[in-house]
Amino acid sequence: MIISRTPFRVSFFGGGTDYPPWYEQHGGAVLGTTINKYCYITCRHLPPFFEHKSRIIYSKMEHVKKISDIEHPAVREVFRFLKLKEGVEIHHDGDLPARTGLGSSSSFTVGLLNSLYALKGEMVTKERLAKEAIHIEQNMCKENVGCQDQMLAAHGGFNYIKFGGTKHLQIQKVSLTAKKIETLESHLMLYFTGFSRTASEIAAHQVKNIPKKEKELTRMHQMVKHAIDLLNAGRLKEFGELLDESWNIKRTLSTRVSTSKIDAMYDAAKKAGAVGGKLLGAGGGGFVLLFVPPAQQKKVNESLKKLLLVPFKFENLGTQIIFYQPNGEYSDK
Repeated sequence: MIISRTPFRVSFFGGGTDYPPWYEQHGGAVLGTTINKYCYITCRHLPPFFEHKSRIIYSKMEHVKKISDIEHPAVREVFRFLKLKEGVEIHHDGDLPARTGLGSSSSFTVGLLNSLYALKGEMVTKERLAKEAIHIEQNMCKENVGCQDQMLAAHGGFNYIKFGGTKHLQIQKVSLTAKKIETLESHLMLYFTGFSRTASEIAAHQVKNIPKKEKELTRMHQMVKHAIDLLNAGRLKEFGELLDESWNIKRTLSTRVSTSKIDAMYDAAKKAGAVGGKLLGAGGGGFVLLFVPPAQQKKVNESLKKLLLVPFKFENLGTQIIFYQPNGEYSDK
């Protein structure tokens, strides 16, 4: 039995510049962190006593005899990528719901790769897990996804990531004191809007619009280093104001990024004292992150009392094997 734990992520700046059609020409960057909310993958060799060869359990249960029968695209393509021959059982559990802007799909793919490598007795690097997850999602599953989610899920921590160029996929830890990290965390509020969406469909619309949005994406790219400078200088209010500017730009990238309900919620939060914020992920629903001075948080929470507030902290470990007890393999020979 193997159990992996892989964190979800919160992206602050640069989202949209991590898609290949953009960074291959212009380069891109993202500032983001993983949080202490996780995707858990349990896997084991499945004894050959059943009519089915493998069992996959997530929001539904699949019993399959061969890889091509698997409906879950990430599971099917990970199995193909690893050329699995033995029957396995996969069980997924998540601290937060899928399709809500926290990079859950990539956390799942990274965690599944990590678990299955461990089941095979292999220990691979976080860099390899991230790059293989990107290949599987972009090239095998044909999803409209960027590269930040896989990098953050694999490596963990508060990171500055660069995309494109000769040194594509560079990741660098953001060096802030524990006190500065704690102060930043104390200004953040995460709310579930109650709306779910399929990120790939919204992202496809954004990607299609990239040629028309060079000015906006260039500005979003520039914000990443500026945000790091603000954090280093302790200028937190300006960091929150930059989030607000970034969100207003992001809303123009596609008509599907926001909705009238989300706009009304965001406006209510700002009137109650929020400095800035953003909808996480591709947009359309899910989680919204707000930057709110601690003194104003009670008032903001009252203005959003119909929504679920989810407390969280940053985490630094990335994907981990938290239980390792490989069982014997089975053979019909």
